Amino acid sequence: MTDKKPLGFIGLGVMGEPICRNLVKKSGKRVVVFDLSAEPLQRLRADGAEVAASVADVIKQSDVLFLCLPSARHVRAVFEGDGILKNTRSGQIVVDLGTSSVSQTRDFAAQLQAKGAAWVDAPIARTRQAAQDGTLSVMVGAVPALYAAIEPLIRCFATDVTNCGDVGAGQVTKILNNMVLFETVNALAEAVAVAKHNGVDPKLLLETLSKGSADSFALRNHGMKAIVPGVFPERAFSTEYALKDLSYALELAADAGIKIRGAELIGTVLREAIDKGSKDNYFPVIAKHIDRA
Repeated sequence: MTDKKPLGFIGLGVMGEPICRNLVKKSGKRVVVFDLSAEPLQRLRADGAEVAASVADVIKQSDVLFLCLPSARHVRAVFEGDGILKNTRSGQIVVDLGTSSVSQTRDFAAQLQAKGAAWVDAPIARTRQAAQDGTLSVMVGAVPALYAAIEPLIRCFATDVTNCGDVGAGQVTKILNNMVLFETVNALAEAVAVAKHNGVDPKLLLETLSKGSADSFALRNHGMKAIVPGVFPERAFSTEYALKDLSYALELAADAGIKIRGAELIGTVLREAIDKGSKDNYFPVIAKHIDRA
């Protein structure tokens, strides 16, 4: 890795655009970007990024390439074809910021290793506001030397960076983080529905729970800011994406021969919300459907 080569960034969605903007402003490096949507490219060009002509163009220009894509399927699309595997070179580091399949992550890492390049999983956690503020949490799967090379770049957009182990460990940790979050939000949604129908104000309920052992990040954020006011916007972390991430947890458990009944239940709840038209809404929308069940 050289200081002269620009950073590459592919995927400028709800989280990718503000993350990339922080790299442009804080890394001290040129940043070359690509996305299928013209609007974020225009905004980032105005902030000082350079716009590439294609995925292959970004890969060929950069020594460190960040991906921030919606799913394992999207990651595979830029890995194959005229993408990463074809155009990578020895010494290049690819950093996947999305939540993706562990088996795919380790497969891609092995293929890049055979070409002298490296794949790092570094899935992000927290909100769009945290991405804008540069206060994300990032869970990294990388050997110590690779982690040392990319940590200063990750700290341009994150305040909490954890090396969880070798490649794939970051994904395992993030997937389980999300599994616990989904189950917690489901419990909050059920509690609010029961409280409402038994004469207890939902806001008062969650404020009271926050003072005891039921307190959590999910209660103070998903509960107080989404479930209680009934605010479930689009372009947030959707029910569809939640079900996708949960599928990775179920896959891990199945591979280990472990039955995770709570996760299976929330999978059913998420699918029911999708079937009722809430595919694109912020996933705490499950509360609306629980209350109507």
